[in-house]
Amino acid sequence: MTTRRYGKPTSLGDVLRNYLAKAGLGRRLAQAQVIPDWPRLVGPQIAAVTQPESVTPDGTLFVRVATSAWMNELQLMGPQIMTAVNAGAAPRIKTIRWLLSR
Repeated sequence: MTTRRYGKPTSLGDVLRNYLAKAGLGRRLAQAQVIPDWPRLVGPQIAAVTQPESVTPDGTLFVRVATSAWMNELQLMGPQIMTAVNAGAAPRIKTIRWLLSR
């Protein structure tokens, strides 16, 4: 009978991280994390008039905006918002598309 040797136990978090990295989903999860983090990233004033909807695989973030006046203001603030959204980690978002709420 053959004796098997097992290494040190691996945490479930490490197993999942490795699986996601091999499956290519780690980047997508980092991109998707922008949605729940949105209020913290952009601040309460912008968060009150916007709602992030989705992130495409190529890094485009779609955000609904309450009014056309705010949409215009946010387009002008685009570079600052991109800096805030991508701060601290590898760039997750490449483009923000502002959509007027219906």
